[in-house]
Amino acid sequence: MQLYRSRMLGWAAGLAMVAGIVSVTGAQQPEHGRKYKPLPDLSHIVVTVVKGYDGKPMPHAAVVFHATMNGRDDGNLEVKTDPEGKATIDVIEVGSDVSVQVIANGFATYAQNIHVVGPEKILEVRMMRPREQISQYQDNIDKAADLKPGVQEPPNHVLPPAKPAGDQPLTPPPSTPAPQTPQTPQTSSPQ
Repeated sequence: MQLYRSRMLGWAAGLAMVAGIVSVTGAQQPEHGRKYKPLPDLSHIVVTVVKGYDGKPMPHAAVVFHATMNGRDDGNLEVKTDPEGKATIDVIEVGSDVSVQVIANGFATYAQNIHVVGPEKILEVRMMRPREQISQYQDNIDKAADLKPGVQEPPNHVLPPAKPAGDQPLTPPPSTPAPQTPQTPQTSSPQ
């Protein structure tokens, strides 16, 4: 019985030692091709969008983030503003150059390049109505646009109907009107 017990203890000790060796050697070693790479430091960026003429928040404005890091393009991300006019993003690395673009109906597009240097960046954007285009021939600074916000396309001209396929004429052949028979007035005879 004691011989059986010593064999069992030896077998259990050997199994524990093998399990320990396997778990240590199976960990992420460079010779196995897998390395643990910690996530980079990320920045918390908050963009607050307000109307330029009254300072009220603008919900549902599109805020587009385009990040680049050391000349490498990290892609674009569009975030809509919440009811308080804030767009928040937490996936841009610290040290990135970020192009922020704000688009809203009835307002001029806003764009700014920022450099993310810390763990938090707060930006306030005041949206303005469209202004006249800058010209070197005349002074248009702070001059309101001639065109009003909205669709500025002229109305479409009426296009002729499409030609039917085959040898069919474009318009049906004129039909001859049915001859009209003169109606004679009926006179009622007194009875």
